[in-house]
Formats: sequence, structure tokens, C-alpha cells
Amino acid sequence: MSINVEVFSSPGCGKCGHAKEVLRKLAEELGGDNIHWREVNILDELDYSVELGVLSTPSIAIDGDLVFRSLPSAKKLRTELESRLNQDSQETQP
Repeated sequence: MSINVEVFSSPGCGKCGHAKEVLRKLAEELGGDNIHWREVNILDELDYSVELGVLSTPSIAIDGDLVFRSLPSAKKLRTELESRLNQDSQETQP
């Protein structure tokens, strides 16, 4: 199984670049096939951002749920991703 991660960003956001870099590295370390991520420009996808409850950038959603409303530490993000990957693998085992 895989998880989908979205990083909500806005033009000129300095922390957003850092969030994308941290996520890119974690995705590679945890298995690139397991984590699919994309950047969501809140100006381009305003309705979707509002629907999820994004109030500031960077924010991170996992599988359509807004999990982090601000930039988490790399450790917190790793823990959340690992937890969800482990949960997915347990659900698919007989």
C-alpha cells in the first residue's frame, strides 16, 4: 500500500521549500514507491485548501486529512509517515 501526502504552499513562503525538501528526503528513505507526494499551491487550489481547513503554509495533509497545520519537525513527520505505512501493511496482511 502507499500513502498520499500533500504539502500546501504559497508563493514566497520560505518554510515551504524546507517542508518539501524534508518530505522528499523522507519519501526516499521510507521507500519512494510507498509515499506519493505533491505540492499544492494554495492560490491555484484555493477551494480544495479551504475544504481541508488549511489556514497557513506550509501545511501537510496525508490521505486527504489535514494532519499538520504548520511545519512539523522532521522527526514528527517521519513518525507519522512510518505509523501510517505500518498501519497500511498490517491491514493488507491476512
